[in-house]
Amino acid sequence: MKLLLGTDENLFVTGGPGTGKSYMISEYLKFMPEKIPVIASTGAAAILVGGRTFHSFFGLGIMQGGFHTVVDRAIRNGRLRKRLKDTKTLVIDEVSMLSKEALDAAECIARQARISDKPWGGIRVIAVGDFAQLPPISKGLEKEWCFLSGAWARSSFKRIALTEVKRTDDPQFLEVLEDIRWGRVTDRVEAFLNDKIAAEGEIEGDVPHLFPRRAETDAHNRKRLEGIREPLIRIETEYGGDERYVERLMRDAPVPPFLELKQGALVMLRVNDPKQRYVNGTVGTVEKIADGLMTVDLGHRTVDLEPFAFTVLDDEGEEAAYARNFPVNLAYASTIHKIQGTTLERLHVSLKQLWEPGQAYVALSRARSAKGITLMGWDAQSIRADERVRAFYEDEVRETLSAS
Repeated sequence: MKLLLGTDENLFVTGGPGTGKSYMISEYLKFMPEKIPVIASTGAAAILVGGRTFHSFFGLGIMQGGFHTVVDRAIRNGRLRKRLKDTKTLVIDEVSMLSKEALDAAECIARQARISDKPWGGIRVIAVGDFAQLPPISKGLEKEWCFLSGAWARSSFKRIALTEVKRTDDPQFLEVLEDIRWGRVTDRVEAFLNDKIAAEGEIEGDVPHLFPRRAETDAHNRKRLEGIREPLIRIETEYGGDERYVERLMRDAPVPPFLELKQGALVMLRVNDPKQRYVNGTVGTVEKIADGLMTVDLGHRTVDLEPFAFTVLDDEGEEAAYARNFPVNLAYASTIHKIQGTTLERLHVSLKQLWEPGQAYVALSRARSAKGITLMGWDAQSIRADERVRAFYEDEVRETLSAS
């Protein structure tokens, strides 16, 4: 926190899941007298942090026409130029999912808008993320990590590495996760994963399943919901605001256009409770839906949920659209991609035929403890890390050691 408050350097806040990156940033924002824009690499991440997307903030659109066309088009936007001139500090969340082209374009736009040769035109940038988790969407086979960009080099980020995992205090589990984070199938990894394999009939009935693909996820949710002998309750999500942003919410919000539930259905809460009774990822059972409230049994307590408005902000940081519904979705199954950022007490996961570096690591690190994990199966090819990510972190460690 001292580095965040006591310097004007550009910072890269990193660390594995559960190390408190988001908490540190939220505490920092509370200390600051001015409102600091928080932007995120994806629409889904932006909705959860109450911010804007990186692409909308910098006027990148979908990067149509290539680098120079995107930069020229953005610079002609007077409102964008004013927005960047007024920005002193900027927080970029989930920076690991940004491509190097997007980071280069944004940094170039900032310099031109502020008529300054300084990195980002003199804006202080606080980047937050973990490159060992899911990668950016890339056009080819090679991952276009933003730390390979000229903008990253110019930014001279000072690294803040959070190492104390708050989510679990199991040292053996942490050692296994560290091996998996770097794609190492060690003896202890093999022993751990083999010990966790369980057949469907051997696990408890209401355990969230994690699949790599959406088709498997949807089929499992549908099958489990159909097995409940209660009337189907269909709750339509209410949308409002600018049509363009409504389309984004329909794609990225944690709730679907229609919630289909039954009394007794297993659901996952998709928001953090201000009263700290539950977090994003808490699982419970629907007791009833009546009088504008959903009562959910969390096991240790029962909570009443009201409809929640997930919002998306426009380029200027004003609310552009909302999606209002109960902040839950079916929890019988989720894709690994969709549960990044959640904490689960229990999960049953497939680690077979994964294709992304960091995918297995993201899935297993959702668990609060090793006791909460069982596996449908696994294969060694699914435990993978990107070599350039490994080199990036090793280089940073060497630089830190040489500086000290």
